[in-house]
Amino acid sequence: MKIESMHIGMRIHHPQYGSGVVKALTEHAAEVRFEDGVRAIAPEVSGIQPAEPRVAFAGLEQPLDQFLEQALEALLQRMGWEKPEAVVDELGTRWQRGRMVLHPSDATLQAKEIPLEVFFHKIIGIRNQLRVLEQKINAHSVLSDADKIEMQQYVSRCYGAMTTFNLLFARKGSEFKGTGQK
Repeated sequence: MKIESMHIGMRIHHPQYGSGVVKALTEHAAEVRFEDGVRAIAPEVSGIQPAEPRVAFAGLEQPLDQFLEQALEALLQRMGWEKPEAVVDELGTRWQRGRMVLHPSDATLQAKEIPLEVFFHKIIGIRNQLRVLEQKINAHSVLSDADKIEMQQYVSRCYGAMTTFNLLFARKGSEFKGTGQK
């Protein structure tokens, strides 16, 4: 492996010392922390290999902007981000271009109007963040199964509290479901 293809923090595998993490780089050597300690190795002659997934773009038969767009879309989808116009598609037809009006109890104060698309976008944002929270709880490496179940119950109660807004959804599958309704 060439020293130029390495970076600090990179995980590598050495045929003799096993897995390690690159801690420092010089012109011809890498300082790598292995289980048994830190060692200076010459990457080009030591037979090390990357221990993390790598990607090569050589011979890519796709325009770079198209590749980046697809990668970014996949990342945004995984993060739960939705385009505002996609959110409006989930809003029931009868509510589109509607307004929510909040009237204060004090008649001397002015009412507040909010476009339903804006309000609905916020509701969808809460739903997406709750989904991400569920994923993080389930994948957490330190929480016990009992802790995960307890935290999931709080998330389910949050979903249950949001069921009031189900009347805004165009389709049943997108609605909030409370405890026991998943």
